[in-house]
Amino acid sequence: MASWAIGFALATVIAIGCVVKIIFLYKDLDEIRNELHERLSEDTNNVIYVAGTDRHLKAFAKSLNQELGILYDLRRRYQNGDKELKEAVTNISHDLRTPLTAIYGYLELLESEPKTETTTHYLAQISDRADALRTLTEELFRYSVTASVQGEKKERVVLNRVLEESLLSYYDIFCKNKIEPQIEIPEEPVIRFLDAGALKRIFQNILDNAVKYSAYQFRVCLLADGTILFQNKTDKLDNISVERLFDRFYTVETGRNATGLGLAIARLLTERMGGSISAQFKENELTIRILF
Repeated sequence: MASWAIGFALATVIAIGCVVKIIFLYKDLDEIRNELHERLSEDTNNVIYVAGTDRHLKAFAKSLNQELGILYDLRRRYQNGDKELKEAVTNISHDLRTPLTAIYGYLELLESEPKTETTTHYLAQISDRADALRTLTEELFRYSVTASVQGEKKERVVLNRVLEESLLSYYDIFCKNKIEPQIEIPEEPVIRFLDAGALKRIFQNILDNAVKYSAYQFRVCLLADGTILFQNKTDKLDNISVERLFDRFYTVETGRNATGLGLAIARLLTERMGGSISAQFKENELTIRILF
């Protein structure tokens, strides 16, 4: 009887010890999880520290710290490279403006000179290419400025009104390109706190893209939950090109005067204001979806 009691007592002590051990393991795991989340969400190279004495957990934390160190170095390299790219883009756009100004000056002088039909044709081609170069230069400059400026000035914005104003400003362009937009905007105001200027720029860049690639049909729809859909039929895109629409400097081959920065700026501004933007291509219809 005594041996049975002793055995029961030992089993109880062992069970209690196991429970206590498990509790401390859970506590250490929670600590590792919280510290890992903190290291990933912040730009820091601090290591994960485990207060417990379990050698397996300490080895696990050591491995995590090694991987976090590699990730930190990669993040730094990416940030430095991105900063250098933005500075280079800004410098290039500035450097291009001086010769462009000279080119336009000489073109104006040539316009006043006697010209043959062939000369007139060549001058028109030069002017067209100069305009395309100026557009690219301005887009490069705008992108570098947009990417460098942090923190939009948020205010109370009625999405209905900003969207209507943006569409109205493109009325002449739609007519010129024989595009008849189908517009669905609810009467009930959809209110968000956003940067009105940035929002207008997003709409402008998406509308520019629609004009370039739309096959006459274009639909804009604002939903009550803040979702905005831009849909247009086109035979100039495919699934591969649509997946890269928001990449910097990516242009679809048919967009001759495209810079590849318009939708990249739209995504940058949308995400910076806490929204999401995506593109889908199905049955020759492109849908760009924005949600605030």
